[in-house]
Amino acid sequence: MPLDHYVTLGRSGLRVSPFALGAMTFGDDPGSAGCDVEESEKILSTYLDRGGNFVDTANFYSNGHSEKILGDYFAARPGLRGHTVVASKFFGNMHPGDPNGGGAGRGSIIAQLHETLRRLQTDYLDLYWLHNWDRNTPLEETMRTLDDLVRAGKIRYIGFSNTPAWVIAQAQTTALLRGWTPLIALQVEYSLLARTVEGEIAPLALDQGLALTPWSPLKNGFLSGKYRRGAEVADSARTAYVGGPTEEEYRVIDVVAQVAEETGATSAAVSLAWLRARQGTVVPIVGARRVEHLESNLVEAALSKEQLRVLDEISAPTLGYPAAVNGEVRSMLQFAGTTVDGEPSTVYPPLLQSSVRY
Repeated sequence: MPLDHYVTLGRSGLRVSPFALGAMTFGDDPGSAGCDVEESEKILSTYLDRGGNFVDTANFYSNGHSEKILGDYFAARPGLRGHTVVASKFFGNMHPGDPNGGGAGRGSIIAQLHETLRRLQTDYLDLYWLHNWDRNTPLEETMRTLDDLVRAGKIRYIGFSNTPAWVIAQAQTTALLRGWTPLIALQVEYSLLARTVEGEIAPLALDQGLALTPWSPLKNGFLSGKYRRGAEVADSARTAYVGGPTEEEYRVIDVVAQVAEETGATSAAVSLAWLRARQGTVVPIVGARRVEHLESNLVEAALSKEQLRVLDEISAPTLGYPAAVNGEVRSMLQFAGTTVDGEPSTVYPPLLQSSVRY
């Protein structure tokens, strides 16, 4: 997959590769399932050499070691940092016992950013993510602080991760009404094995022009092609951590493998191509613990409309209320064959109208 075919990230002027490189695996600190410094740098070099320009990390990854590896790498290669989109996240408490050591309050955001910039050996971040929703801090405080940091030149764009749709909507509306820096992207779990984001967050992102950057686009490696029924997984580090696929997940994995065989690509490439074909701007985050993992993920896969349909059907999610109800009603909205703006008419059939009571 060409990494130099750039896309615009949301409603912004920020141009990024169609896949971001996730640095969560950088650093082999005790308790992590990551790789050492040498392998991390090989993975980063491979990605950048192929035209990639979007690297994503977080202060919490490998207890700060991921950011340190990236900082040392760019410091040893003058000029490269300015041509690379570097994103990191705040929220995780790096100071156990200190109630203000993490979260999304003004003081903690500023302190976390200071430490992140120090580890990355840079003056600014291209994109700064709220890693998780901080329900104990007013959204106005978080958004105003982020706007202040943008105006100060410390960060250039902002995004949210792992946050409910109603919170995202409130934050975006507040920013737009007050003239603060708006969100441009959402980092979410999204894959053929995790599609509940399509209930609320994906439609919100499409409506607001927010890019989606899916994490775990291969669902813990389940969609990588390594998992087959009855076969032992040679690279079992992740399996030991999260367990193996369920029977329901294997039904999807089987179809992905079939499509991969038809296209001559890898299961990973098929799964990532499906994500890239979703509505709006979708920039999956690919991670790797070895260079060959990254290269396998970046094999190009061209999927036909029929193959996309088959993948859609086998992986169709069960969405909660009101998404499921809206979907059912939408299928009943055709009335006398009329359409509005190319969509089925929103006039309810007489049967539905007659059941309404005022």
